Amino acid sequence: MNISLLEPLGVPDEMIESLSKPIRDMGHTFTYYNQKTTDIEELKKRSAGQNVVMIANNKYPAEVVEAAKDLKMLAVAFTGIDHVGLDACKKNNVTVCNCAGYSNVCVAEQAVGMAISLMRYFVECDNAVRHGGTSAGLTGTEIAGKRVGIIGCGQIGTMTAKLFQAFGAEVVAYARHEREEVKALGVKYVSLDELLSTSDIISLHMPNNASTKGMIGKNEIAKMKKSAIFINCARGPIVDNAALADALNEERIKGAAIDVYDMEPPIPSDYPLLHAKNALLTPHVAFLTKEAMVRRAKIEFDNVIAFLNGNSQNVCQL
Repeated sequence: MNISLLEPLGVPDEMIESLSKPIRDMGHTFTYYNQKTTDIEELKKRSAGQNVVMIANNKYPAEVVEAAKDLKMLAVAFTGIDHVGLDACKKNNVTVCNCAGYSNVCVAEQAVGMAISLMRYFVECDNAVRHGGTSAGLTGTEIAGKRVGIIGCGQIGTMTAKLFQAFGAEVVAYARHEREEVKALGVKYVSLDELLSTSDIISLHMPNNASTKGMIGKNEIAKMKKSAIFINCARGPIVDNAALADALNEERIKGAAIDVYDMEPPIPSDYPLLHAKNALLTPHVAFLTKEAMVRRAKIEFDNVIAFLNGNSQNVCQL
């Protein structure tokens, strides 16, 4: 078969060479493009004649899938697959595999770190020191003893719950499917309304799909406590970010820490969250650590090799 990796995976080229060796040793061809492209025609060109295409978080729209007539498997080096033309994959019987699990630790750490930064005023403290200020007005709050609500308790949500528990927080969760593993941690499942109205910290960990888009809107934000902190390290379109910005500016919630938006950075200068009070913003980096990139690359190539051997793994339901 012909296999192509269409974009870098955040690891050295030497690692790509090593990970692809078993594929080549099996008699398959392997092509690596170490320059990312978003050009549709170039994506079509790179995909032409390929049986397996490997991508990361670069968009791979339906028209590219349709043009790739020989495509049998799409390997996505990411947890979410909402940047892929899934309907076209389903129509053309293309197997889609993701790398679920590679970013559990780093995304959970980011969520907790952002909560601490907001609650202890790290940005404001840094500015105070640099500009001759003092600790006046910078009395923080602790995670210990607070109620943390996790929306979406899959692998990342569960890891986030564990970390918050280690700080002494009470953790509750909302999910569409309850998991015994989560209950065994002492996490209580509650309704979304109860979670929103009673949690001091709310951390979102849901996938972006037709059923979750706009899930946290104006009405849901209105249910949050005035002292609440909202964290989104999941997907931007799940939240009405304009409504969130309004709530922050009107001081109806205390703060928000956001890593994902309605688009990939760079963010337009008129984007509401850029001008919101007490908003901590990062440029979609929660998944981005050296360790996670290595895990991701290994899972990506393992997925391809498993497919070539007729034992597909990490297959996504389309």
